Amino acid sequence: MSAGLNLAQQEAVNYLHGPCLVLAGAGSGKTRVITHKIARLIQAGLEAKRIAAITFTNKAAAEMRERAKSLVGRGAKDVLVCTFHALGVRMMRQDGSVLGLKPQFSILDSDDVTSILKDAGGTTDAATARQWQWGISLWKNMGLNAAQALAQAKDDNERVTATIMQRYEERLAAYQSVDFDDLIGMPLKLLRDFPEVRAKWQQQLGHVLVDEYQDTNATQYELLKLLVGERGRFTAVGDDDQSIYGWRGATLDNLRKLPVDYPNLKVIKLEQNYRSTSAILRAANNVIQPNPKLFPKTLFSELGEGEPVRVVDCDNEEHEAERTVARIQSIRANGLAQEWKEFAILYRANHQARVLEQALRKAQIPYKVSGGQSFFDRAEIRDLCAWFRLWVNNDDDPAFLRAVTTPKRGIGHQTLASLGVFASQYKVSLFEALFSPSLPSVLNARAVGSLHEFGRYVNDLEYRARQTVGAEDAKTFLADWLKDIGYEKHLVDSEENEKVAAARWSNVLDFCEWMAARCGGQIDDTAGVTTANERKTMLEVAQTISLLSTISEREKDQNVVTLSTLHASKGLEWPHVVLAGCVEGMLPFKPEEDGGPASEAYAQRLQEERRLMYVGITRAQRSLVVSWSKKRKKGRELVAAQPSRFIAEMALDKTTVKEDPREKLKALRAEFAKKSADAAAAAAAAGTP
Repeated sequence: MSAGLNLAQQEAVNYLHGPCLVLAGAGSGKTRVITHKIARLIQAGLEAKRIAAITFTNKAAAEMRERAKSLVGRGAKDVLVCTFHALGVRMMRQDGSVLGLKPQFSILDSDDVTSILKDAGGTTDAATARQWQWGISLWKNMGLNAAQALAQAKDDNERVTATIMQRYEERLAAYQSVDFDDLIGMPLKLLRDFPEVRAKWQQQLGHVLVDEYQDTNATQYELLKLLVGERGRFTAVGDDDQSIYGWRGATLDNLRKLPVDYPNLKVIKLEQNYRSTSAILRAANNVIQPNPKLFPKTLFSELGEGEPVRVVDCDNEEHEAERTVARIQSIRANGLAQEWKEFAILYRANHQARVLEQALRKAQIPYKVSGGQSFFDRAEIRDLCAWFRLWVNNDDDPAFLRAVTTPKRGIGHQTLASLGVFASQYKVSLFEALFSPSLPSVLNARAVGSLHEFGRYVNDLEYRARQTVGAEDAKTFLADWLKDIGYEKHLVDSEENEKVAAARWSNVLDFCEWMAARCGGQIDDTAGVTTANERKTMLEVAQTISLLSTISEREKDQNVVTLSTLHASKGLEWPHVVLAGCVEGMLPFKPEEDGGPASEAYAQRLQEERRLMYVGITRAQRSLVVSWSKKRKKGRELVAAQPSRFIAEMALDKTTVKEDPREKLKALRAEFAKKSADAAAAAAAAGTP
């Protein structure tokens, strides 16, 4: 079982009977350790269904599931491999009734939350609502409810947010809905306040493995403690040097607390890196050195010294983009890379991508911007999908709330709140509640009439969607429906900018074409949702929407250069990496905003930015370039820029780091031309009698 594992990995895999912290440096094989440990636990007699492996993303969970399956075989299917949030959903579906939740409670997406907060705060400004959303989310991640948040509010802004949080909590309860943060906070409440539920889950889970432990927040740590109990049968795998999510509540306190809360904690360090050359790792170790260490470690590699890490200084951002493109071309021309997907350009903030995109397009190099907005994340597409969800499942309360208010149809918040209370009291969905004969006892005749009209319209659409087959009928159906609800007018009315409204309407028309093509069997989906030439009803296609939206978000393995923020690059790797825009004020990103160098907030921000640089460096396998420009745009002005302090901290060999890729490319072309000329001369000489 331990074949192919180094000694530290074997130790982590074989330590089964107590709390274990595996400090897994970048590229040190942490997923390998987790999957082998799952196999080892099963081999030692623990039932697969009593093992939980918790990750932070669906993508990481899917990868872990696949790797466990290849190691353990079919037995791995019973292991609970999921995200923290998915575990929370499972716990609440099973035991949420003690908190007053029905099993088919609904989970609100970020858009749903924004619109509820706009309503609760009496504003039409989405930006203000998102500020409240951000504040409420941070409080929830700290384990605070509205009353506790109000009690510790520091200023008027926070007091206003806490008051709105109170109204928001009331609405969620009335709608039988939860938001993303509740998927951690409510399970914690379940385990903390209900001993019988706690005992059940501790019995159910014999060993819990947590991936990316450094990214956990205070609430997740408390949840983990209650899940594993005093026996502490868990394995936490993480790296304090890669903690880059402080801004969303992740805290290194969770690493500090572990040895205190579990005095018999076994700490194992994975320091051998299987990804990068020694030159790259030396730069990474040097950069992270100034940060205070919870558990000191030094990465090493047996992949050889490799090419020196290069620093490229440029005149301005356009020049920097040109040099980045020239480097990619020179590596390809030199035969050191065969495919575009071997390259990544990483940067601190989204706006830095624009000038890089222009240079890549000009050079006709294919690329993708990682972490860009998915088609299904657009508000107008989510609006339409809410209607589809409601046809397919009348009990989907957030879909009901979105459809009934988009576009508005004279059914106000008070009516919906009363309907929510009524539905909750009788433990039925909002849609079912609106047809209840007792509803007139809580709502006036006009409100009941409006709700009945909406309900009948949804039922009629569902019936017609069931009868609509083929592309042409689907097009007609969708066009009639959008006209009926006045959706184009709704977009125009809700957007101040006509061009934005027109672009959103264009997205809607594209989406309708896409739906109609599926009804006509004109698209063969790789996921097997639709087969070419297989005509489907509108309702059947509507049922596949959530699956299709998930597929479209899955990154296909395209042969393109990746552009990505440093945050979005975590967990990924490429043979050749360029870190662009490494100037003071971008990386590190304005640490002075957190007070002067003497302040604690400044020090913490700087340490997190340094960890971000470390993450960027350790994405590279074979070659790394760090580039900066002497001038950068600030608003409409060009201002002088200084190289990031992290470049000096890399402590590179000054004789090897400077490089002008354009000169290198010129030299390569000259060399190639000379070889061609020599070969032609040799051939001519050989052919001479």
